[in-house]
Amino acid sequence: MGRRGVVVAELTYREAVARALTQEMERDPTVYFIGEDVAAAGGVFKTTAGLQERFGDRRVRDTPISEQAIVGAVMGAAMNGLRPVAEIMFSDFFAVCWDLIANQIAKTRYMTNGQVALPLVIRTANGGGVRFGAQHSQSVEGWAMAIPGLKVVVPSRPTDVVGLFAAAVRDPDPVIFVEPKILYSMKEDVPDGEIVDRLGAAAVRREGTDVTVWALGAMVPKALEAAEALGNEGVSAEVVDVRSLVPLDTRAILASVAKTGHLVTVEESPRLCGWGAEVVSIVADEAFHDLDGPPVRVTTPHIPLPAADALEDRAIPSAEDVVAGVRRALD
Repeated sequence: MGRRGVVVAELTYREAVARALTQEMERDPTVYFIGEDVAAAGGVFKTTAGLQERFGDRRVRDTPISEQAIVGAVMGAAMNGLRPVAEIMFSDFFAVCWDLIANQIAKTRYMTNGQVALPLVIRTANGGGVRFGAQHSQSVEGWAMAIPGLKVVVPSRPTDVVGLFAAAVRDPDPVIFVEPKILYSMKEDVPDGEIVDRLGAAAVRREGTDVTVWALGAMVPKALEAAEALGNEGVSAEVVDVRSLVPLDTRAILASVAKTGHLVTVEESPRLCGWGAEVVSIVADEAFHDLDGPPVRVTTPHIPLPAADALEDRAIPSAEDVVAGVRRALD
């Protein structure tokens, strides 16, 4: 039982994915779900266990190992009145079906002058930390962010999985729903009942006055850990969870920087052309005089991620890296 009589249940991030799909499939019969091993096996990461038993094999379907077929099928379904959800098992495999996503799905509504909408969601497991090597550990949210016509969402906690997924399914445009695989075991109390969030809204996870730390996905817990350590040193860090890259909550960026005067972005993406560069560019354009020092970006190096545990841990930003980045920003 939560505050004010609200019933809550502790869910893992992976259980929240199933809860999110269940909520939207029960609400809307036009929502269906396809992907590799998502039905009988419950998903390779066990995020969709029990869905086929609940909704049947017409609405929860296993597909051949063909990302092009999966994405092509949901595109056609969305064009004909359904609200399909597809899973691409690893985000790295977007490279296989990128033409359909970037050249067809992202552009159809624009090229038909709004006559054809594509209300579809493509879910995917993203990022490193689980020793899967360079071809199964990439953070590809920046790929999608760069394509006009796609919305891009990255929840960092179970409650946001449910609420942001509902917003994504109900949106008239295609949404890339990015799930950091390292977070699947993360637990949180999630309220009972329908949860609906909105796209394009960042969330302040910790208030602060000395420096703004903008983090996304798997980097949010690390940013909070860093903020705790910095607090013990007398540094008040405001941690903001980006949550949505497209649309991007630029008002939240500017408001926080105006309050603290310092900015640190924390991303798992490789440094070159990462989303943090866009955030820094916005602040430089629109809030330059609010800054008391240059922004700092904490990123993964521009390298393929290694599989060896010590090397992967060295490459992906840690809480200690975030602390070091904040110290550089405040120097």
